[in-house]
Amino acid sequence: MDNYGSSQHPYEYGYPNPYHMYPGHTPPYPPPDPYAHAHAQAQAQAHPPDPSYSFNYSHPPSPYSSHIDYSSYPPPPPPPPTSAPGFFDYPGPQSPHSYPYPHQVPPEWSVTGGGVSHTSDSYNPPLSSAYPPLDDLMTNVSLSDNILPSAPPLTHSPPVSNHDNRDKFYGYSNSSSSSLDQGDTSRLSVHAPRLRHSTSISNHQNRHDFYGYSNSSSSSLDQGGPPNLPSAPRLRHSTSISNHENRDEFYGYSNYSSSRLDQGDPPNLPNAPRLRHSTSISNHENRDEFYYYSNSFSSSFNQGDPPRLSVHSDDSVNSQNLQIVPVQHKQSLRVLLLHGNLDIWVHGAKNLPNMDMFHKTLGDVFGRFEGTVNQKITSDPYVTISVSNAVIGRTFVISNSENPVWEQHFNVPVAHHAAEVHFVVKDSDVVGSQLIGVVAIPVEQIYSGEKGQGTYPILNSNGKPCKQGAVLSVSIQYTPMEKLIFYNQGVGAGPDYSGVSGTYFPLRKGGMVTLYQDAHVPDGSLPNIVLGNGMYYAHGKCWQDIFDAISQAQRLVYITGWSVWHKVMLVRDAGHASKFTLGELLRSKSSEGVRVLLLVWDDPTSRSILGYKVDGVMATHDEETRRFFKHSSVQVLLCPRIAGKRHSWAKQKEVGTIYTHHQKTVIVDADTGNDERKIVAFVGGLDLCDGRYDTPHHPLLRTLQTLHKDDYHNPTFTGSTGGCPREPWHDLHSKIDGPAAYDVLKNFEERWLRAANPKGIKKLRSSYDDALLKLDRIRDIICASNAPCVSDDNPESWHVQIFRSIDSNSVKGFPKEPKDASSLNLVCGKNVLIDMSIHTAYVKAIRAAQHYIYIENQYFIGSSYNWSHHKDLGANNLIPMEIALKIAAKIRANERFAVYIVIPMWPEGVPTGAATQRILFWQHKTMQMMYETIYKALVEVGLEAAFSPQDYLNFFCLGNREAIDMHDNITVSGNPPPANSPQAISRNNRRFMIYVHSKGMIVDDEYVILGSANINQRSMEGTRDTEIAMGAYQPNHTWARRQSYPGGQIHGYRMSLWAEHTGTIEDCFLQPESLECVKRVRIMGELNWKQFASSDVTEMRGHLLKYPVEVDRTGKVRSLPGHEEFPDVGGKIVGSFIAIQENLTI
Repeated sequence: MDNYGSSQHPYEYGYPNPYHMYPGHTPPYPPPDPYAHAHAQAQAQAHPPDPSYSFNYSHPPSPYSSHIDYSSYPPPPPPPPTSAPGFFDYPGPQSPHSYPYPHQVPPEWSVTGGGVSHTSDSYNPPLSSAYPPLDDLMTNVSLSDNILPSAPPLTHSPPVSNHDNRDKFYGYSNSSSSSLDQGDTSRLSVHAPRLRHSTSISNHQNRHDFYGYSNSSSSSLDQGGPPNLPSAPRLRHSTSISNHENRDEFYGYSNYSSSRLDQGDPPNLPNAPRLRHSTSISNHENRDEFYYYSNSFSSSFNQGDPPRLSVHSDDSVNSQNLQIVPVQHKQSLRVLLLHGNLDIWVHGAKNLPNMDMFHKTLGDVFGRFEGTVNQKITSDPYVTISVSNAVIGRTFVISNSENPVWEQHFNVPVAHHAAEVHFVVKDSDVVGSQLIGVVAIPVEQIYSGEKGQGTYPILNSNGKPCKQGAVLSVSIQYTPMEKLIFYNQGVGAGPDYSGVSGTYFPLRKGGMVTLYQDAHVPDGSLPNIVLGNGMYYAHGKCWQDIFDAISQAQRLVYITGWSVWHKVMLVRDAGHASKFTLGELLRSKSSEGVRVLLLVWDDPTSRSILGYKVDGVMATHDEETRRFFKHSSVQVLLCPRIAGKRHSWAKQKEVGTIYTHHQKTVIVDADTGNDERKIVAFVGGLDLCDGRYDTPHHPLLRTLQTLHKDDYHNPTFTGSTGGCPREPWHDLHSKIDGPAAYDVLKNFEERWLRAANPKGIKKLRSSYDDALLKLDRIRDIICASNAPCVSDDNPESWHVQIFRSIDSNSVKGFPKEPKDASSLNLVCGKNVLIDMSIHTAYVKAIRAAQHYIYIENQYFIGSSYNWSHHKDLGANNLIPMEIALKIAAKIRANERFAVYIVIPMWPEGVPTGAATQRILFWQHKTMQMMYETIYKALVEVGLEAAFSPQDYLNFFCLGNREAIDMHDNITVSGNPPPANSPQAISRNNRRFMIYVHSKGMIVDDEYVILGSANINQRSMEGTRDTEIAMGAYQPNHTWARRQSYPGGQIHGYRMSLWAEHTGTIEDCFLQPESLECVKRVRIMGELNWKQFASSDVTEMRGHLLKYPVEVDRTGKVRSLPGHEEFPDVGGKIVGSFIAIQENLTI
């Protein structure tokens, strides 16, 4: 809590200081608060650290506590006594005064390491933490996992026995003229699914960061169970039907090879005699751009009936013209976990049918006229590769070919339970695509790691060849995680570590990085944190540094943003406040001759029509900012999110309406000290707009007439908000100085050139000035090839890599020919090339994690293919599943591992709104899937009675509460809110969530990823929102280098964030994977939630709240009894689902 105006210091009990072993003295902390009145001194209970828990890898002894034995798991703690359901029933911090109570004088900061206090000469006698000791809490605690059920038996799919000829595939090997014996193919029984169609029209008045609004309704089908796949005579054949609409982008890398198959002869490829062949029949109409599968089926099967088709036509983009139900066979294929990499080659196809007969007929007619060219029109084939109904690969389209040759390579990460890998052959059409046929490879045939390759018949919906001799040549090899040993070394192992491979931008060495939390960190607002070298961690001041960088620029200032507001004040700290708004600063620099370019998302709902100005649903101020700079030399380019010309009209409308440009960067030139200039870039989650300025105190009401006087922002409230809490804002950002900054500049240049491409009559000009400076023509600016580097001998040097989610419709410079995509490590979508390296970076960082993962993100939705329900939603990013599998692997290895995830209490906007409720629902499903995966791992090794899933994974949110200050005399501006409205109740209870807008992850204190990308499909897919992120580490501060916990800047950053959120520092924070730390942090969050949800208004010292759901020992996630809805504002915490198909909320 901030102390602007007059208030109590939020951390009244002081920070314990575990750094007492370092020589020297720590200055008094905190300094006198210039905004606060005198307070009465508080009393607090001292607490010793918890008894240590052990784990089985070696760990250097902490200098801050006694030696800990890490050799084995601890015995299970005794079950705590139960209490009233629905509450984290601990004694919370009690005010010594009845409400309202006077504020107290903030004490000096204290030390609680091992019960020993250390004070410098300037320290007063120490006081202890705001939280009771863990031992005391455990005797008076009601946890949701206090019931210890017996371990249920493990269940597995029954193994499939090998039946000689039935396990062999009799298809096409060296000759395309051979055919299947029609009598050998199994008869397929197809039933029409029951369709459940519902329509929901949502009012998206919520101003979610980067969310647009949906203007279409669509159908949704009930999900059925997985198809059973029996054997057939001479051919192990199965048919699994899915709807492949709008889902041809994928997670992986396409590498094109120059080798070719002979197009005149059949492919001469080795057979795969033991591969059992199965078929996936799909309806692929109009939806080749999306990852997800919207429909699944539930019905009974009659193997004696002939195939029956269910036809459903609709004029909407989401209509299904043909739906076919899966067929059960006598025996099921085994569903196995694929966790590792799939190495796949799609070589080519032969004798494909002509799916464009209608066009061919028209060509024959018009070809008779003189002067017309009678050219054959045939199929435009491509192949998608899917696992568990999630597309993981896609070839490029080859036009007019019945014998296409792709020779395209994919090396893709997988974390899927699957029975088959599907190769779906399609014909690309102007308005969608048509199914040609499917080849399906059983997972159990590749599970051993042996390479499977061959030429296989392409089967249609009836399980028969789509055309006589139609075949597809592929090869596939699976490498499980156990064999990917390079992940065992963590990040930065050795001098040859090359970063995240297969990305557009390579790892850049020799840079410098500054990490920021919140827009501003006032001096003394956070404790001193000692790094491994004995130095103190420096808390960055983000907006102050951006203001200074722009002020000192002499050549260029380039800014990208989801929103840029010219009225925002970047510097507001007392004594340092600037009189310049951002707009005034940029106009001033432009008048000095600095090239100032702004690339801002063009909100399609903000327009100026006949003088009538519409601000837009998102309130991004895009039109307002453009008008402000209209008569200056500042160039503002409002950039809409557009689809390519080759996409359908419906697809173009969807992309332009729902998706956004979400990158947030500031690029400037800076002095090198040698009469030369270099490029410096800021990258992260902070837009330069209203509502973003905040400090680690996150005030609600006390700064409404000071720091936030003209910057009130709270989109949860509609109507009058006079005297109501603002929405505090927590975010992460960074500054990059070094070679990687030039990659951020290149991203800006590629986007600017694409957005500024002349259209219409402007194309008639002989030349077009794109306004970008040519650095190679400016003598004093160092070019990218000569970018200054810091030697690796410098202990503070960084290695940095830039990642993106973006496609060729938003940048200029990607290859025009899809087959050339591999040269830049791009992947193929339908009519688009994609850079989706942010997703790749997250997956590889999670796989390399050895001890813990800490995530802060605005959203956390993914791996829907592994949910218990709604598997076909399409939120197919791997991140949640990879985290769950990482924990499961550590459990099996008898090693400690912990994951901490901080998300907003609810997505920004009205929590009762339909879109917000759906996001919460998907988030709940993601949590449930992760906890169930962890519980199954505990059962597998017999530890389900000793440990609960929350001993490894915990979700948190942030909130704040301000007690009434009798000395405050705050003038309320604006009209008071209606009685009993959410804002009136929030004002009376003086509480509100702190909005977590962060987009970052820290792994093992050695690697950090942060940027603009959320953990959801919008940000990870690459064809939806455009995003940018950085991944960085210090080569001298890694586990591989130090063989102990790194003590570099990333460690200091994580400790600083935890200090901000918890209001304290404790010894156990130094070992975040330990069970002691996990339980301690969770109890802190539960105590803070109880204080936040209480009817008594008390000052909150810590902001970290346990996310208000109940997780039992079996991993079931449900509403917290008594707290099913968010306090004051309403809305179900676990969300609600209205059965519509949409892409907005995932």
